[in-house]
Amino acid sequence: MKTVYHLNLTDELIQGAQFAFLPGDPFRVEAIARAFDPESRELAYKREYRTFIGRIKGIPVLVTSTGIGGPSAGIAIDELAQLGVRNFLRIGTTGAIHEDINVGDVIITTASVRLDGTSAHYAPIEYPAVSAYEMVHALVQAGISTGIKTHTGITASCDTFYPGQERYDSYSGYVPRRFQGITEEWRKLHVLNYEMESSTVLTLCSALGLKGGCVTGVVVNRSLSEEVTPEGLKTGEENAIKVGIRAMEMLVRNKSGH
Repeated sequence: MKTVYHLNLTDELIQGAQFAFLPGDPFRVEAIARAFDPESRELAYKREYRTFIGRIKGIPVLVTSTGIGGPSAGIAIDELAQLGVRNFLRIGTTGAIHEDINVGDVIITTASVRLDGTSAHYAPIEYPAVSAYEMVHALVQAGISTGIKTHTGITASCDTFYPGQERYDSYSGYVPRRFQGITEEWRKLHVLNYEMESSTVLTLCSALGLKGGCVTGVVVNRSLSEEVTPEGLKTGEENAIKVGIRAMEMLVRNKSGH
């Protein structure tokens, strides 16, 4: 029996699952799992890592939280892969940086700007952080079938919530010079949004021969406001989950031939 330390899981517990959702928030795990399988159940909860297992079309699917940022996400992916998981779909929240992207819209990441540190431990910085084609295709189709507005493109993914995303409402209020004006630069380069895990998820999956994707719900448009409202958070989370689950249904169906 194979056991992994941080996730507190074994290969027997996950029942041969090859698909996993990766939310950041442990409290989002149950909501995702119950949404696709009301009979899903919790397998483990250690540190920031909480795992539920459910079934889609009879196929076991995991939901494992990664916590915030690249280092903990990297551990989750590596350990799940050790147990046999091969397909990883991050479901998260994000801040958009273009005025035409509304709160509640969903962003499908095709590739990420690697502003994290974890991915460089798996592949050199010249190596691209790109989503698997199958993931992007399924997510685009899921957006169409759910009727939820989606935007497909590049995400800036970094290790810090405050300076790396050019936020001035931190304790010091200071953003180092290398990040001053960076948001406008990303806009000019047609980057859609900021978040904190996709570059790690996508780089690791490609480098390890796995399939990775990322879908996030917009909870704030930083071109207009820095305030995340409870309503915006709820809508962004729910829409990302709906699109993510529909996409996973397609991926599982294609894998199983059902």
